[in-house]
Amino acid sequence: MKEFLVGLSLTLLLVPLAIVGFLLLAVYGLSGQLERARASVRALDHFVNASVFNGYAWESVSSHAWRERERKRWARWVIRFADLFQQDHCRRANKREQHVVDLILKKELHAQTIGRAKPPPGSKQTPAPKQAPAPKPPTSGGL
Repeated sequence: MKEFLVGLSLTLLLVPLAIVGFLLLAVYGLSGQLERARASVRALDHFVNASVFNGYAWESVSSHAWRERERKRWARWVIRFADLFQQDHCRRANKREQHVVDLILKKELHAQTIGRAKPPPGSKQTPAPKQAPAPKPPTSGGL
């Protein structure tokens, strides 16, 4: 519950700032500050990936679409659309970003931090033991 309340508070604070950021994106693009405009577009891309496409916050829509191309219809549409502007864009985005996704997952940097119990001082935090797979239910022998 604590994580939810903190998230809600941050969202209420960040939404007006996001609107300002979106307006600044237009200013940066029109005034020739292309590095800032590119960084803003990248941040917006990651936000859309996490909020709309249920992806990772550190991955672009293009990279996510490439990973999901066999399973999700929306991913195939994104790939086709991106190919209109740059051939193999999504594949190249995934090649560029997949190692970051793998590292963050391996190091568990995506794990909850707010509201999580802290380990006692002086002890190393060990990951929770992996659970054994649930046993399969017995099959009825032809009944």
